[in-house]
Amino acid sequence: MNKEEARAILAQRLGCYREWRYDKLAARVGSCDVEEVAGSSGVAYQLEFQIVWDGKRGGDVRVLGGIDDGGLRAFLPLTDDFIMAPDGRFVGE
Repeated sequence: MNKEEARAILAQRLGCYREWRYDKLAARVGSCDVEEVAGSSGVAYQLEFQIVWDGKRGGDVRVLGGIDDGGLRAFLPLTDDFIMAPDGRFVGE
C-alpha cells in the first residue's frame, strides 16, 4: 500500500465529514459508512468511517476513519479522526 496516497485519500474523505454540522453528525452516531475508492496508482482502497459519542451521550462527537488496501494492512489500517463539540468547534485543534 502506498501510505502517502492512502493518507491523502483518507484526509480528503474525512474532510467531507468535517464539513457537516454537529446536529448532522450527532444524528448519525452509531453509524458505520464503508466505501471503496481507487487511488491514482490504481490500487483499490477500502475506507470505513464510524461516528460515536466521545464520552457521554449528547456531548462531543468523534468521527473515526480508517483505510486499507485489503492486504495485510486490513489488520492494521491507517487511521485518523476528529472530535466536534456541540458548539461546532473541533476539540483539541
